[in-house]
Amino acid sequence: MGAEDIRVAAEVVVEVEAGSVLPAALSLHLEMKLILLFLLMLGSLSAKMTEVQAAQFVKLALAGLDKEFPNKPGHIFRSAEDVQSPKLATPVFYGHFDWHSSVHGHWTLVRLLRLFPSAPWGAEVRSALDKKFVPELMREEAAYLKKNPSFERMYGWAWALRLGIEVRSLSDQKWAEAFQPVEEVIVANAKSYLPKLTWPIRCGFHPESAFALGQMLDWARATKDADFEALLLKKARGFYLQDKDYPVAYEPSGNDFFSAGLNEADLMRRVLANDEFSVWLDGFFPDLAEGKLGNLLTPAQVSDLSDGHLVHLAGLNLTRAWTMRGVAGGLAGARKDVLLKAAQAHEDLGLSQIFSGSYAGEHWLGSFATYLLTEVGQVPAKK
Repeated sequence: MGAEDIRVAAEVVVEVEAGSVLPAALSLHLEMKLILLFLLMLGSLSAKMTEVQAAQFVKLALAGLDKEFPNKPGHIFRSAEDVQSPKLATPVFYGHFDWHSSVHGHWTLVRLLRLFPSAPWGAEVRSALDKKFVPELMREEAAYLKKNPSFERMYGWAWALRLGIEVRSLSDQKWAEAFQPVEEVIVANAKSYLPKLTWPIRCGFHPESAFALGQMLDWARATKDADFEALLLKKARGFYLQDKDYPVAYEPSGNDFFSAGLNEADLMRRVLANDEFSVWLDGFFPDLAEGKLGNLLTPAQVSDLSDGHLVHLAGLNLTRAWTMRGVAGGLAGARKDVLLKAAQAHEDLGLSQIFSGSYAGEHWLGSFATYLLTEVGQVPAKK
């Protein structure tokens, strides 16, 4: 959005706030974009999500919950008998375009329901999720993951374990109990796979390994799975402890939604004690204190928000913001200041790119915004 777009949008929002009726042609996504923009201009889009913001992301998550098509399956068809609709293959996580997006769409609803238990949309969300967290359906999901141990490895696994942390945090444990078979299979798959993974996967999209290791480490600590935690720590140290002089000039690629470098740093601050991490970071980003981090400090513009790959860069802005805040949480001084300033710039642009009206971005970006604004997996950074 340019300055003139912001001016016009602000006028529309002011009219709405004053009681004017929205034009009939104003679509839901535009209404949500205007509300989000208005909050942004008021400075309320900070590290704490408001109930008004939460309502917009709940709308996005509910819109995709049972939307079976379009769908991008990640299945391996071994025979004609394996060809079936997404809902038949995975009877819970079939919406939101793909399995992993469906999983984090469910996570978004559970997290926001937990953080805003008295919100007016709460009853609708509870009813929708009650139909999903059904023991027999979750057992079918678990059976599919067991039969296909490389399915959604490891990005989808990571989001599923993040969902597991969230349902375990609820006072009513019925959803957690229903979901447990899925967790068990994923952890078993990870424990089988990780010893065989001899090199980290460094890229800016789904296969990237540092994000998944960080999410799984959070789950292992939350559930007190000491064996899994030990395996994850061993792999993280083996993969990344000796890394120096990360090539910041090589990011981003054109369809990144992760920074492999920032994901790595966000993982290692979970792995190392503060003093050890500070020394490691000096070697990894040696010029950070001088504000030199290549393109990592500059938010990414998106040329076409309706293109399913190009819109990844909107997600990159959001993930950079949360990793920068995560890394900054254990620092002090110039490095902290540089990261927090850049994180805010990435947050501001990333949030403005969510409500495009295109399912290419809207089926997943709300979850990334929720992760960022509700400070998942990190100590709140002081601004």
